[in-house]
Parts: sequence; structure tokens; C-alpha cells
Amino acid sequence: MELHKTPLTKEQLSALAEELDGIRKEITDDLGERDAKYIRKILAAVRYSSVLGRGLLWFCWLPIASWWLPFAFVLGSISLGISKILENMEAGHNIMHGQFDWMNDKKLNGKVYEWDCICTADNWRYTHNYLHHTYTNVLGKDHDIGYGFVRVFPEQRWHPMYLLQPLSAIIVALFFQWAVAIQNLRLEEVLFKPRTKTFRQLSKDVKPYLPKMGKEVFKDYILFPLLVGPFFFYVFFGNMIANIIRNIWSFFVIFCGHFPSDTKLFDKSVLEDESKGHWYYRQIVGSSNFHGSRLMHIMSGNLSYQIEHHLYPDLPANRYHEIAPRIREICARYNIPYDTGSLLKQSAEVLYAILKWSLPLGNTSKDYYQVEKPALK
Repeated sequence: MELHKTPLTKEQLSALAEELDGIRKEITDDLGERDAKYIRKILAAVRYSSVLGRGLLWFCWLPIASWWLPFAFVLGSISLGISKILENMEAGHNIMHGQFDWMNDKKLNGKVYEWDCICTADNWRYTHNYLHHTYTNVLGKDHDIGYGFVRVFPEQRWHPMYLLQPLSAIIVALFFQWAVAIQNLRLEEVLFKPRTKTFRQLSKDVKPYLPKMGKEVFKDYILFPLLVGPFFFYVFFGNMIANIIRNIWSFFVIFCGHFPSDTKLFDKSVLEDESKGHWYYRQIVGSSNFHGSRLMHIMSGNLSYQIEHHLYPDLPANRYHEIAPRIREICARYNIPYDTGSLLKQSAEVLYAILKWSLPLGNTSKDYYQVEKPALK
């Protein structure tokens, strides 16, 4: 996928913005009961799968039959993992974007919703809703580019620490909720740029995060396991497996929406007098979709439509599948690349990038950036 040899004109960018604004208004005007029913069904699914998972883990030790313990333990861990995925991705993430603020339901208000995750909602709203969605794929502004520990583009300045990123990427995937929780601490600045940030500053910055971290750890690894007394470790390890299931799936969904080979990186110069049309353009070429079944879209929080999500982060995600064909048609008319593929294809490209860019390859000088500049006025 190649960008235009010449930027879109000012008139083309204005026309693009007008068309995309029109789709937004059309969906906003149509929001109603079916969207409200959808998010309530998702929240019900979160509750029921959580009750099923925790119930199976609590009673997997019952001497019903020889097959009961492993069956109940595995099914309970998976059910709880599914609950955590749904709560984080299709409920929490989307609610915190303000997608259901129009319902005037305090429980679904994006400014006050708190999700079942180590990361505090306020921290996520800043690092994700503001920084990432404002500065999508702008190097030096969007910290989601590798989360500080993974080099996924050749334009990122290479550091010897990246030689370990095939291992560090696995660690990030296994503990992904922790990675997003500490993202705003910029831990890499302490470990690899000691003159930028000190351990003393880090210890001060981490204090606001500790209450939420402690609450989540206590709930999953102390409180719920203690409820079954001597069978503590069945629940302990079941909860651990559920969290790992959620973490790995979230890692792949997010990385496959941002770092396949055809997504583009931008220099900070694109932010100078950036028009709305160019912001829309940057969201499209800085994101990637992957296709699959309706169930897969739901389990991904509809972030399989990452392009549509970046264009309209505050529109209910259950509408993305409706507008995706229209967005793709608009991109074709404006000759704007629209990257999509199977989850397997996008995952393979992400894994290849993690392996390839761990090595000191690529040009890291500022003159190297192959980016689309804003159109001249």
C-alpha cells in the first residue's frame, strides 16, 4: 500500500471531511432504542459469563466425577476470560469513549465509568482517548506506538533494548492490562533514559495508580479464592488464566489494528495547521481492520473496524459494520489506502515487524519519514 505521490489538495481534504461528517450526522440522528438494547445485552452477557465462570471455579473441586474437576476448571477459566474481554473491549472501552452518553444513564456515562482492569479509567481516558486518538501514529506524540518497549516501525530510533523485544512482546501480551496501566509512567525513560526521568520521580508518579491496582489484585487473587477456603488455588489459578486470556486477546486486537505492514507513521510536522480533512486522512492510513465473524467483531469490541473507530471514536461501535462499506468506497474514490485483511494475516505482519525491527535496521534520521504532509494552503 503506497501513499499518494502528492498530497491531497485542500479542496479534496475539505470534501473528504464533509462526506465523513455527513456519515457521522446520519448515524447520530439515528441512534435510539436498538443501540441501547445492544449495550445492555453486552453488559448482561458480561454478568452471566462472569457468574458462570466464577461458579464453575468455586465448585470445580466437588467430587461429582473424575472428569468434573478439569472440565469445570477449564470451562470456568474460559468463561471468566470471555467476561473480562467483553467488559473491557465491548463495554468499558466503548462506554469510556462516550459512545452511550446520549442515553443519559449515569452507569453508562463515559466520564465516570470504571472498568474491570488494573488500569484506572481516568488514566485510560488520558493516554488512549486523548493522546492516542488525537495524535494517532505521530512519532513522539502517540505513546501507543510500541508502548515504549516495542519497535514496530523502522522510523523509531533503535536502542539495544529492542534486541530483547521478541521476549518483551510476549511479556507485554501476557500482562497487557499492566502495560496499559503503567503506560503513562513512561517506564522506559527510567530504565533506558535515566537523565530524562529518575526513580524518585517514578515512585511519586505511581502512587495514584496503586489503589486501583491493589483493588483488582485483591479481588482476583485474594478475596474470591478465599471464599472457597481450602480450595483457594483452584480459584487463584483460574482467575490468573482468565486474565491471561483477556490480556493476550486484547494485545492482538490492538496491535493488529495499528501495526500491520501497511499502516503509516507520521512526523510531528503533520500537526502544523492540520485540517479536519487531513486528521481524518491520518486516522485512515494510520489504522488497519481485520475481518471475521460477527462474534469475533463483538469479542474485539468492534475494534476489528479500527479505521471506523478512529474516524468516529464516540459513535457506538455496533454501528461500525454498517458504515465500513461506505468508508471503503469513499477511500477508493479519493485513492486513499484502506488496509484490511484476515486476523491471521494482520497478526503475521505484526509478529514479523516485532522480529524484524528488533534489529538495528531502517533509517532513524528525521529526513527518512515517508509521511503525507498536510496539503498546502
